[in-house]
Amino acid sequence: MASPFPQRGFARRRRIWQPPLAAALTGIALCGCSFDLGSLMPEKDKPQEAPKAAAPAESAVSAGNVTEAQTHTAKAQSLAKSGETAAALDEFNRAVGLDPYNAQALYGRALIYQGNNQHDFAIADFSAASGLNPQKAEPLLGRANSYLALGKVKEAAADLDEASAADPHNAQVWTARGQAYERLGDKAKAAASYTKAVALRPRDEAARSGLARVGG
Repeated sequence: MASPFPQRGFARRRRIWQPPLAAALTGIALCGCSFDLGSLMPEKDKPQEAPKAAAPAESAVSAGNVTEAQTHTAKAQSLAKSGETAAALDEFNRAVGLDPYNAQALYGRALIYQGNNQHDFAIADFSAASGLNPQKAEPLLGRANSYLALGKVKEAAADLDEASAADPHNAQVWTARGQAYERLGDKAKAAASYTKAVALRPRDEAARSGLARVGG
């Protein structure tokens, strides 16, 4: 499966329920690395640090830093896939410190923060990753799920509208969109979203049960 973020060399742009909620969170995957929030369990005993802010647009990142950051990102992805989320977080921090424009590292770190229920940190990293790759649905879906966890349902619905336009064949996006609009009381939009999700993934129990709830 292709990664949600293209591999970048040195020359690149400078842009950057279903109840329960846990069921929605575990649906997000980091393509190409099999990231799954089911494997990113909270590290309750480890003190967590805030994400490092992205460097100003005019800051130069050396080719060596880009390469080293990619190495740390790959290591972090492997650690996270094995459930070693504390060590993975350290590696993602190193990667972002070396290259603040590394969208894969930002997205992977966001998933870990989200798995640790540190949704403000997750939202910051999902936002940065989305800014670097605005055509990708995965960061928008991730941010929407953190917004839902914080009760910011309107913000989540807006992200899911955008994500569904970016990737209309993503069943997870349509299921999450149905959940958001169901919580907003918009049964028509919820039913339409659940219907699309079921059409794309007929065995999606979250979408099927949601569709039954809203009378679709």
